[in-house]
Amino acid sequence: MPRFRLTPPTVVFLLLLQGVAVVLLFGWYVQVLPCGSPPSQGKVHVLLLSSWRSGSSFLGQVFSQHPSVFYLMEPSWHVWTTLQMPGARALRMAVRDLMRSVFQCDMSVMDAYTPAQHNMSALFMWSHSRALCSPPACQLTPRHLFSNETECKRKCDRPGLQGAEEACRTYSHVVLKEVRFFELDSLYPLLQDPTLDLRIIHLVRDPRAVARSREQSAKALVKDNALVLEQGNTKVDDTQYRVMQEICRSHIRIHERAMLKPPDFLRGRYKMVRYEDMVRDPLTEIDSMYQFVGLEMTQSLQEWIYKVTHGKGKGTKKEAFQITSRNAADVSQAWRTTLPHDKVRNIQEVCKGAMSLLGYRTVDSEKEQKKLDVDLLTPRERYHFSWLPSKTDNTNNE
Repeated sequence: MPRFRLTPPTVVFLLLLQGVAVVLLFGWYVQVLPCGSPPSQGKVHVLLLSSWRSGSSFLGQVFSQHPSVFYLMEPSWHVWTTLQMPGARALRMAVRDLMRSVFQCDMSVMDAYTPAQHNMSALFMWSHSRALCSPPACQLTPRHLFSNETECKRKCDRPGLQGAEEACRTYSHVVLKEVRFFELDSLYPLLQDPTLDLRIIHLVRDPRAVARSREQSAKALVKDNALVLEQGNTKVDDTQYRVMQEICRSHIRIHERAMLKPPDFLRGRYKMVRYEDMVRDPLTEIDSMYQFVGLEMTQSLQEWIYKVTHGKGKGTKKEAFQITSRNAADVSQAWRTTLPHDKVRNIQEVCKGAMSLLGYRTVDSEKEQKKLDVDLLTPRERYHFSWLPSKTDNTNNE
């Protein structure tokens, strides 16, 4: 019987060949392996992620009024106002864990943040949720109709949160609106949780418009500002720009993480929406968001959306946190005629990276700023990225 002698180079070659075969086989196995267990009960979980004064309350109502949606507005408010922590970063894990429980319709998590004997009204902005004004939580508003916040407050407050839990379990979509997350990394456990089917809609707005709107609601934002900056003593004039800088940096971090080499579990589960696009063509943009999360547009929703976005006027300071019928396109441009140009220049300086990334053109003069026929919105396909370091990267730039 002939004998074969293997030379050292041949042995090395065979070992390498074997290694390549193992790698290829493993890669094939990973591709055909399911990504995880199917979400419990087939629910879809949606996080509306934005920042203060960016149109997120309107977007929240776009989802809240849908008959298939259980919606809560900013449950993280309970964490930020209850726990004595030095800043947003220290609170983010508590916020994430609260969100996980709420997504799973477990409202017992709220016991840690509400009085021992509490009603439905203990939930932040609870009457903004149509689901809490509809059966089985309350008999006031049939699911296919639009809720009335005033009537809901008067007739639907109940002891405990059992009604909210029961209602949550009957909907196909659970939607939470949040303005207190400044990065995506802490949300990774939710994205990897096999019991959750999480989609993220990231709403952004022109920083100059945000700054102007924040001025109108300055008193309501004082405590949140301190947590964003992670310190209590900051000059008033300085606070406005430093907070805007952190908000703009957070938009960069979130969008970059989701779009530039995202982890596999994040692919296809993130959608960025500009407020200005939404108010210019609301039906198209909102229908696109509905499709992204698996909801269908209805005729009544189309009529409601058109009515809310095609009203008269720009809203008043008293209506800052209310959803009323306004000319939404005019609202998005209001900063151009009301915000002093020196403030515009300052905002453009601290937010130049985010503005470049998200598609907002700068203005070089007061004349250009007030010339409303000059479009300052860049088409999406022409976005450019310009990095602005985060506060933790370079504290000297503050």
